Amino acid sequence: MAVILGIESSCDETSASICIDGEIKSNIIAGQAVHAKYGGVVPELASRAHQQNVIPTVDQAIQEAKISKKEIDAVAFTRGPGLLGSLLVGTSFAKSFALARQLPLIEVNHMQAHILAHFIESPKPAFPFLCLTVSGGHTQIVLVKDYFEMELLGQTLDDAAGEAFDKTAKILNLPYPGGPLIDKYAQEGNPEAFRLPEPQIPGLNFSFSGLKTAILYMVQGKEAENPNFLQENMADVCASVQSRIVSILLNKVKKAVKQSGVKDVAIAGGVSANSGLRQGLLELGEKHNWNVFIPKFEYCTDNAAMIAIAGYHKYLKGEFVAQDIAPLARMHV
Repeated sequence: MAVILGIESSCDETSASICIDGEIKSNIIAGQAVHAKYGGVVPELASRAHQQNVIPTVDQAIQEAKISKKEIDAVAFTRGPGLLGSLLVGTSFAKSFALARQLPLIEVNHMQAHILAHFIESPKPAFPFLCLTVSGGHTQIVLVKDYFEMELLGQTLDDAAGEAFDKTAKILNLPYPGGPLIDKYAQEGNPEAFRLPEPQIPGLNFSFSGLKTAILYMVQGKEAENPNFLQENMADVCASVQSRIVSILLNKVKKAVKQSGVKDVAIAGGVSANSGLRQGLLELGEKHNWNVFIPKFEYCTDNAAMIAIAGYHKYLKGEFVAQDIAPLARMHV
């Protein structure tokens, strides 16, 4: 029996999870409300909150899994990418816990873990499959050949899709985090109310900075004509924005399927919780006869279950690291 403790602290969620023989027994997430008044994550405040949250979160995960600390066989933790101060807290705790109990230590790439969240529950994709990973910091199309053999086919050249949602929310005077609010308003609006440009980026790469600027100019222009424009048209604006971001993402996925011939398609990362993206991918899958894989909402955002499942597969391969391991703010898939 293999019992893995997973720890995630890459941004503003402190999370701990217990995985027993590939089955997630607990997945505890402590959020950080402190960032809301600043309109975004403040790195220094995030790392302080992780220091407060990490011990009670791990303790709760162990209790919920109905095991004792003595039964843990290895500690898996997020090494990167992410905010360095936040990563340091999780890494330091993982190293200390492992050292005190003489346990092997497993480093996990946060972006790979988002993809491996698909192996928490059935149905699980078969290799090879394509995965669109979309979050506040990343937008990538990855060809997944094996658990840890992944080829980056395309990525954003500037802003990530999640960043485009959050920065648009700021333009629309919506509170942070704005992505879920845009999604909520979009469900009541007309996605064709306002025409927004689609960037013509070659290959499988993305760009969202031009779209963000177009949204800003459109809103400023409409407000100059009518100061109550946003109040009167919020649902239509959100629906139009969401529709364009989703079409940018899915048009690249279509291109990736055509180029690779791989028809198993998954999404992962925080933006994969977006209802427009989930529905759009399902419709494309039905139309083009793809096998589509969409994670449960709790495994879309940053969570330790994905770290624990990635750690479990590394444990089976005996891929451990030494105590001198250091976190990395930047890591590639």
